[in-house]
Amino acid sequence: MTTDSEHPPHGGNPPSPAGPDDVSTTPGDEENAGSKYSAVFAVAEFRPLFAAHVLSVLGYVFSQVAMAVLVFDRTGSSFLTALVFALSFLPYALSGVLLSGIADRYPARRVLVSCDLLSAACVVVIVLPGTPLAVLFVLVAVQAMIAPLFTGTRAASLADILQGDVFILGRSLIRIVSQTAQIAGYGLGGLVLVWLTPRHALIVTIGTFLSSALLLRFGTRDRPARVTGGGAMMRQSLASSGRLLAHPRIRALLLMWWIPPMFFVVAEGVAAPYADAAGAGSAGFGFFLAAMPAGTVVSEMLAGTLLGPAARERIALPLAAVSLLPMVAFAVHPGLPLGIVLLLLTGLCAAYTLGMDKWFVQEVPEDMRGRAMSLLGAGIMTLQGLGMTIGGLLAEWTPPYAVICGAGALGTLALLPVLRTVRRTRLPAPRPAAATADAAGGVTGNGVSGA
Repeated sequence: MTTDSEHPPHGGNPPSPAGPDDVSTTPGDEENAGSKYSAVFAVAEFRPLFAAHVLSVLGYVFSQVAMAVLVFDRTGSSFLTALVFALSFLPYALSGVLLSGIADRYPARRVLVSCDLLSAACVVVIVLPGTPLAVLFVLVAVQAMIAPLFTGTRAASLADILQGDVFILGRSLIRIVSQTAQIAGYGLGGLVLVWLTPRHALIVTIGTFLSSALLLRFGTRDRPARVTGGGAMMRQSLASSGRLLAHPRIRALLLMWWIPPMFFVVAEGVAAPYADAAGAGSAGFGFFLAAMPAGTVVSEMLAGTLLGPAARERIALPLAAVSLLPMVAFAVHPGLPLGIVLLLLTGLCAAYTLGMDKWFVQEVPEDMRGRAMSLLGAGIMTLQGLGMTIGGLLAEWTPPYAVICGAGALGTLALLPVLRTVRRTRLPAPRPAAATADAAGGVTGNGVSGA
């Protein structure tokens, strides 16, 4: 969908009405005033979706913490413990590219509920006594493959539930909660394990996934699938990813989403050796790690509260262009307090994402929205995992402050040509061929032709 009701999406149908409780905006309202976060919660269907998101994020974070402790208790191996976290990144690309078609071929509510139930089932098997370690790692990978389908489908369905500028603020709230819930989740996970064994803590995560499934099943509408028909799922998912990446503006917007986080996460990956070199201890490590997410939350809330839609679009490119520059300032080898301030400044640039949300949903045809959102999320997670890995390896031979500085400089150099392409392609361009079948079994109108 687009973010106003005047211009329907190219290559798709107008967004489905979300019912009498929906808040909509007219083009004039959207441009002149903009909405507030309270308008998002005024949409009845958003509230259970939001609550389910909080539970899913907390459940996923709890399971990661408990799994890491469980594996370490069983093996005493730092490598195998780290592998638990690595497996939460690596399958994203595989799932986001090969299985993204599920998000559009099946009704969104069915996909979301199924993802929560499958996640709960994985944890049930993990907590069973005697589950082999190899099976445990496979189930962690399966959970990671489910995650991009869940997030992509939820992001696409959000555009059906929220209209106009309210959709942009809804996306912003989801990101804010993800940042906040992850920080709180890791902290709460550590506290929970003071009183509970890892297996008992994992039982708590089963409850969060099941509660999320119930909220989605009974709190959201059952909308039809965006495309119909049969065919080879993986081949069509690959073909859809290819069409999205072949479109110059969509490709540039995807890169604008992917590149900054890939370099941002380097600072988090070397936070422990940086804090240790500064003699800060675990408390300093925690403050350093929390600085960028805290800045992100503040930035998005201020932009969503104080700025209208047009202003948020105007600041998107300039903020993105300078977002990595505070990391370059680590060249002066700052002490921990200044380092925390620099990462806070990096996070404060995150308001550029609100303008990007509008551009991305304007460009992607409605009947490819689920696949596009799954691809977007898969790219972010995969490249973050790659960035963290490379940064950690470099920190074995290079001082952490130099690694952070280099990440900021390289990230800025990589991002600037992408931003030029985003600016250059703002004029209307042909959308992906959602209305034309290809040899691999493509989208035909609102259906999928099998190969």
